Amino acid sequence: MVKLFEGTMTNRKKNIRRSNVYQLVFGIVIILLVNIIASFLFTRIDLTSEKRYSLSPATKKLLKKVDDVVFFKVFLNGDLPPGFQRLSNETKEMLDEFRAYNKNIQYQFVDPSENPNVKERNDTYRMLVERGLQPTDLRVTRKGESSQLIIFPGALVSYRGHEIPVQLLMAQLQEGSEQVLNTSVQSLEYNLASAVQILMTPVKPRLAIIEGHGELSQIQSIDLQNELSAFYSVDRVTMDHKINSLAVRIKSDSSHDVLLNKYRAIIIVKPVKPFDEKDKFLIDQFIMRGGRILWLIDPVFASMDSLQKYNTTIGIPNDINLEDILFNYGARLNLNLVQDMNALQIPVKTGQIGNQPQFDFFKWFFFPILVPVMNHPIVNGLNAVKTEFISSLDTVAVPGVKKTFLLATSPYSRTVNAPALIDLEILREPPDERMFNKGPQPVALLLEGEFPSAFLYRIPPELSANEGLGFRSKSKNTRMIVISDGDVAKNDFSHKEGYPLPLGYDQYSRQTFGNKELVLNAVNFLIDDSGLISIRSRELKLRLLDGNKIAKNRLFWQLLNILLPVGFILGFGFVRYRIRKAIYAPFARKKQP
Repeated sequence: MVKLFEGTMTNRKKNIRRSNVYQLVFGIVIILLVNIIASFLFTRIDLTSEKRYSLSPATKKLLKKVDDVVFFKVFLNGDLPPGFQRLSNETKEMLDEFRAYNKNIQYQFVDPSENPNVKERNDTYRMLVERGLQPTDLRVTRKGESSQLIIFPGALVSYRGHEIPVQLLMAQLQEGSEQVLNTSVQSLEYNLASAVQILMTPVKPRLAIIEGHGELSQIQSIDLQNELSAFYSVDRVTMDHKINSLAVRIKSDSSHDVLLNKYRAIIIVKPVKPFDEKDKFLIDQFIMRGGRILWLIDPVFASMDSLQKYNTTIGIPNDINLEDILFNYGARLNLNLVQDMNALQIPVKTGQIGNQPQFDFFKWFFFPILVPVMNHPIVNGLNAVKTEFISSLDTVAVPGVKKTFLLATSPYSRTVNAPALIDLEILREPPDERMFNKGPQPVALLLEGEFPSAFLYRIPPELSANEGLGFRSKSKNTRMIVISDGDVAKNDFSHKEGYPLPLGYDQYSRQTFGNKELVLNAVNFLIDDSGLISIRSRELKLRLLDGNKIAKNRLFWQLLNILLPVGFILGFGFVRYRIRKAIYAPFARKKQP
């Protein structure tokens, strides 16, 4: 009986050994086959709920076109605070994703502060600023000692001798550091991919800023023009009733020439003089041929210049003769001014000591601060936007035209119809919140679709039949954006220093608002047909720990995280021991003589 048992156990061990060998060989064959198949068939699997590590189809399509080395020099390395270290890690992971689709994507992470020589380190900082990167100045405490830390959360991207800067930290007012970091991580793919697209575009799309109707002067919009020039070929155009100001004649096979747009988009910024019908006709036909427009219009004219001399001024309707064509396209600019309790502060003289005037800062309700809440690529993750004497707008039903509101004031708003009295005396008394009860007022609108011509029933028959004029009664599929404040695109001017300030910078609070990014995003959305900007609507969920629970039950959670895994392993080992004992104990008893 014992010999029979021993023979059975010997055969059992041989079978187990043979089975293990077969499994090993089978596993090796499977691994080899998977690697062979993977060398011909590329795929990646993202198991995160929001597809955090999946590139958009637009980015993949762009990366396939990269035919030479695109080099990213990222200045996020070294002994960084935890938040910036996470941004550095996320940037590296995103660039690794890019490399997975094209080996021409290369990168290097460097620490601009590693040089111990103070002069050389400052020279490096100066060089990075001159090349377009903005530093972040932090006060950090380590081992009980406080020190100043300068970080450049950005990258320089180069391709075939051309280089552009990319800012990786997306600063936001009124947001915590975790939310700012999350927004920056969300924007990584778009910021990095758009840099590749800019460098790979051999000919910049053409863009026109319209002049001749009292629009913002070049010095008032110089920062916007400079920023746009990095992406587009920008012209300042006075139409002056000339067809060739916005269009060019192309020879066709027929007996008549064909009119084509010279520009992909045009921008109309804060006109104060009326447009005559001829210029309006040129704009209308520009749209009919598929052109895109960014309208930045003040329905009501009001100025702070008068308030610097007097405490009172009047906001009057701004007669620029554009209301009819905008109404025809689906937008109605209301003749009012919006007051908002979430507003920009301005200095107001409150007294005088000797020869020195004394100023205090008060919220000026006529300067609403717009906090984007819509999940649209143009405004998603955008910093707060400052405005001056902004009006509300509404939509008009137009078949075939889709309307999307982009920005609105806070829920604590109200409107004052023009002519509107603007008096600094309202700052003397605390505001009555019950009066700011009109809810959010829409101030920015996106229109998309096929627009009817505003001159469909107004142009003389002999002109509409003139093929050389190229009259179109309905547009191609196109888009436009209407913002009811021209000052959104205006940069201030420092008279003391003698140079224009960055667009969105407020010299009193010394904060930079998101005006520049808003206008750039709007133009990019209008012109870009690749769908790359749609990445900006992507949302990554913040999964933060509850700070209050951690503070109250810190010891409990520490012990739980330490003891639970150990207890789980011990429990698993005990259960496995009991199962093995139950299986092999009978054989052991039989083996005994």
